[in-house]
Amino acid sequence: MADENAGGDLDEIDGDLYRKVLGRYPTGVTLVAAMDGDEPLAMVIGSFVSVSMDPPLVGFLPGRESYTWGRMSSADGFCVNVLSDAQADLSNAFFRKDVDPWEGTGWQPAEVTGSPVIPSCLASIDCVTHEVVEAGDHWFVMGRVVGVSHVDEGSPLVFLGGKYGEYRAQG
Repeated sequence: MADENAGGDLDEIDGDLYRKVLGRYPTGVTLVAAMDGDEPLAMVIGSFVSVSMDPPLVGFLPGRESYTWGRMSSADGFCVNVLSDAQADLSNAFFRKDVDPWEGTGWQPAEVTGSPVIPSCLASIDCVTHEVVEAGDHWFVMGRVVGVSHVDEGSPLVFLGGKYGEYRAQG
């Protein structure tokens, strides 16, 4: 295995190399959604993680400079929608300025928080905001899970090396 920073100072790691190395680790693709008044907002997040079973906590890491998170952060909660491998177009719609990404999603307000739940996703995890911690150039947002839903079929959308893909079970 090549070690292009052997013996180097951790503060001197090249940013491009860092992204390339971390891009070798696949992540699931989620759409974290909340309400800003009457307006639904969402951001595509790959840094979603289960934090604790007791109490049930999950987390994600939006950038500290994120405009969308800045608007979502005033909501009392959020919903993590786990995208399927058939929803790459939906994920991409949230990066575009020329379309309404919510059109055709059939989103519904979550029972507890009112955050947008997209019924066609593999799973939805409704959360009240538990804690937000500064983590370098990101925030670590933890939510206490207050509601869950899922479908029994489908495969998650994954992201690896700058591209979308799908999960295939072995055997």
